[in-house]
Amino acid sequence: MLRAVRRLPHPRLTGLGGGLFASAAMLLVGFIDWLLFDGSPFVYGLLFLPVSAATALWVRSADLVTAPISVPIAFAVGVMPIAGGEGGFGGHAMALVTALAVHAGWLYGGTLVAGLITCVRKVRLMGRRQRAATAAAARGPAPATAPRRP
Repeated sequence: MLRAVRRLPHPRLTGLGGGLFASAAMLLVGFIDWLLFDGSPFVYGLLFLPVSAATALWVRSADLVTAPISVPIAFAVGVMPIAGGEGGFGGHAMALVTALAVHAGWLYGGTLVAGLITCVRKVRLMGRRQRAATAAAARGPAPATAPRRP
């Protein structure tokens, strides 16, 4: 099992790249849901959870804070195809707002998944840094170098 997990892709996305990945994936999920399942909110919400997890896992350590921010935006982008609406821009905008309000449970769930994963990753990163600092302090001070001449 552990070997199978290690074979998974291990990309490192920037904050912007993570947001673009999540938005593109959710837009694709929205269109597939619209085509195959007639816009089922359950299917869309269920597929939102692994996209949220993948975004939180694949974002760089320096950009961890962006994952829980970009995931709800991606949810809103992807819900457009299944929101429906008629009557021009106003009708589509109201359908989008209604879909976001009705499916807020999935939205909060995916954001919680991304937030928990990024918190765990941040705590592990801080622990690694603390162990590295402790090991460096145990080795003693670094040798002094000669001052550079201007």
